[in-house]
Amino acid sequence: MKQILIKPVITEKMTAISEKQNKFGFIVDRGANKIEITKAVEQRYGVKVLDVNTMNYDGKAKVRYTKTGIASGRTKAYKKAIVQVADGDTIDFYEHI
Repeated sequence: MKQILIKPVITEKMTAISEKQNKFGFIVDRGANKIEITKAVEQRYGVKVLDVNTMNYDGKAKVRYTKTGIASGRTKAYKKAIVQVADGDTIDFYEHI
């Protein structure tokens, strides 16, 4: 079985959204659909998911100028999911630290 949830998105902007709108962000498997993401979040965190929005990000081209020449490459492409949970439910990413 593939791992659907790769890691949570913990940024200043996502923290503000989670406090105001009860939405949480995750980096997910690129082949995962909204139903699989919903089931994975509900099973892992024990919350009721109301809505899932997904976004696909392409990798950016990066160029570095080094003393041995130009090094070029790409960053990884990824998929991000914004999950809205029911009122009264919350996800605490820091509970196991």
